[in-house]
Amino acid sequence: MTLEERQKNIKRAELHTHLGSSVAPSSLWAIAHDEGIRLPMKNYWEFADMITMAKGKKNATLNEMHNNFFQWTELIQSSPNAVYQSVRSVISGGYRKCNLVLQELRFNPMFRNRQGERDLDHIITAAIHGMEKAMLDYPQVKAGLIVMMDRTLTFEQNEIILKKAIKYKNRGVIGIDVAGPQSSEFSMEETSILFEKARQAGLGITIHTGEEGSLEELDYVVHKIKPDRIGHGILAVKDENIMKGLVENDITLEICPTSNLLNSKVTTVDELRNIIRTLFDFGVKITINTDGPEMYKTNVMKEEDFLLENNILKEEELEICRKNAFKASFVREV
Repeated sequence: MTLEERQKNIKRAELHTHLGSSVAPSSLWAIAHDEGIRLPMKNYWEFADMITMAKGKKNATLNEMHNNFFQWTELIQSSPNAVYQSVRSVISGGYRKCNLVLQELRFNPMFRNRQGERDLDHIITAAIHGMEKAMLDYPQVKAGLIVMMDRTLTFEQNEIILKKAIKYKNRGVIGIDVAGPQSSEFSMEETSILFEKARQAGLGITIHTGEEGSLEELDYVVHKIKPDRIGHGILAVKDENIMKGLVENDITLEICPTSNLLNSKVTTVDELRNIIRTLFDFGVKITINTDGPEMYKTNVMKEEDFLLENNILKEEELEICRKNAFKASFVREV
């Protein structure tokens, strides 16, 4: 099958991509100037290099990734108009570049309200509008929004985010997540109360865990919270009991190969191969995602090709991952 045939003929779904790492630099550059945001440079190419993982660039930690990249992309996206344009461009671009006919896009509205200056309802409704416009432009596409809480926010702030997610669950918000770098102030056990409220409200639950941090947190999420999906979860290979819990509780992992390599969560391709093969062969349901196609200069099709070229997964195994993604999606009209 040729590259063009792979691009057009294979239907794909992506479950794990962040708004802050998914918008093309050219779009963010235009939005920044429209919004009157002062950037640290006047040269577009310097800007594009600043917000993408250029060849040879790596983050030593997730904190470094957040500080170097997301502080700029989230700032630029901090208005209803910017969020509208961003969401529309990501969903449209995903379809054009690799036939993403199903796309879930996640973001934290509280990181786009300029510390309370903007109204959260306006940010979320603008995201919904952008998503609806993209689906109107490309009627082959189905999409949904995941609203994110964060480890660096207080319980009260995360509770506000959850309430907003529930408020808009019948208008395009399909799930809730918690992400962000490790924080000594954050308690997954305390936050489990919010996930239970989300479950009762009918929202899908996905949780960033097992990318870094402790096995104890991952074990707690798998055996106590029992979410529908887990973002990353690659540390599960270190504990067979956790992998058993993933299988028994029918929890799907959202694997992001290039992101894990560029954020130093996996050091080599051989290590990545061992992780993915261990999970797949154990019977854990995995899906292939980007974490953010523009920041990491990739897309789902390129991720698949990378896994094929490095003898990590075979074509028939990639097809299983694709089916896993469609089945595990929180978008029900597929």
